[in-house]
Amino acid sequence: MIEFHLDGRSGVAPYLQLVRQVRQALRLGLLHEGDQLPTVKDVVGQVPINPNTVLKAYRELERDGLVAARPGVGTFVTRTLADESLAAHEPLRAELRDWLTRARAAGLDAESIEALIAAEVRDMVEGNV
Repeated sequence: MIEFHLDGRSGVAPYLQLVRQVRQALRLGLLHEGDQLPTVKDVVGQVPINPNTVLKAYRELERDGLVAARPGVGTFVTRTLADESLAAHEPLRAELRDWLTRARAAGLDAESIEALIAAEVRDMVEGNV
């Protein structure tokens, strides 16, 4: 089951952070069709968040066709976002872990690493790579 976390410094609305975390778990194959998301009560007990914010996130995921609420039972994954590239993830993750180790050894903190990665992703998306 997914465990949510919130970053109050991210500038991203808490409900969007939950939505992104579910989407990421679906893309990485960590959640599968039929899996149950944590109940609103469980999420509220796990992270400091208003129950209505959790409901808003779950409703957005439902609108996207990724989950379905079953009254009195819970919210369940109805579709995954993983594709055939999932098999390539583990070797790439290993390379990324090695790179992250080198980045830390070079003195970069987590914020600097995130900024560097975000800049490179942005350049790639914009076709500057």
